Amino acid sequence: MVLSSDTLKSPRRSPPHANGEILNAFTVDVEDYFQVSAFERHVSREQWGQFESRVVRNTHRMLALLSRHNVQATFFVLGWVAERHPQLVRDIHGSGHEIASHGYWHRMIYRQSPEEFRSDLRLSRDVLEGILGVRVAAYRAPSFSITKRSLWALEILVEEGFRVDSSIFPIHHDRYGIPGARTVIHERTTPAGPIWEFPPAVARFGQFNVPVSGGGYFRFFPLSWTLRWLTRINRAGHERFVFYVHPWEIDPGQPRMRQASRRSRFRHYLNLARTERRLDALLRQVPFARVCDVINGRSAPAALGERRLVG
Repeated sequence: MVLSSDTLKSPRRSPPHANGEILNAFTVDVEDYFQVSAFERHVSREQWGQFESRVVRNTHRMLALLSRHNVQATFFVLGWVAERHPQLVRDIHGSGHEIASHGYWHRMIYRQSPEEFRSDLRLSRDVLEGILGVRVAAYRAPSFSITKRSLWALEILVEEGFRVDSSIFPIHHDRYGIPGARTVIHERTTPAGPIWEFPPAVARFGQFNVPVSGGGYFRFFPLSWTLRWLTRINRAGHERFVFYVHPWEIDPGQPRMRQASRRSRFRHYLNLARTERRLDALLRQVPFARVCDVINGRSAPAALGERRLVG
């Protein structure tokens, strides 16, 4: 198996857009509503196939939204979803977006052994690359579950050919996060070699990092507050940021998991009816691109997400 000679550049501090603005990474974690970590105690993976799947229609809505704003994004696709909906992966890629891995079974990394993680990682990668014939270079752990006790996963990512990770959330959370982690894109060294880490965006308040990077935080905080802090990251710090969202977050009509805890249901269903409108406003005001383009420091399609497999 031979790859093309395209390589990933070292990222510049503030890669400009065509109009001089800093590009940021828009990312989508492609998973269905019943596959989220908050529900896994109530929905076993053996039951996934019994639920109504809404991921295809919701992802196509997301694609249409991005198309209206002429934005190309990075889609971290769950391997289980990709294997059952290969045309969806082709549709995402055919629209100019970067395909990346979100693992296969959506298991927290720190609940796996290194061998289990490597197996899950390979399975997800092989499914995606088998559908597209394109090397997958970026990864995001389910629920940002590379924490202090699972930093060993970065070495395995490098060994398996991944060059970018977006799994370390520099906040305190009950399920994930490394509060003292770096908040900007940076290169991490592992025994197997280097890997770029692109953490989700945070705002600094005193001694604490507050997440402003998407997901439930985007649905919880006022849109004006989120826009102010994301803009400040670009203007004051001259840094890029990562924003993330899930297709189920623009689907207020999804079935309710009433057996889940009150806290989990609050987090999951909060303001779903407003998310698409908020995303539309965000995309009008903030310049976005794919992870590979932001790292390479250009707005044109870059080589990182387009290395074809030959032979």
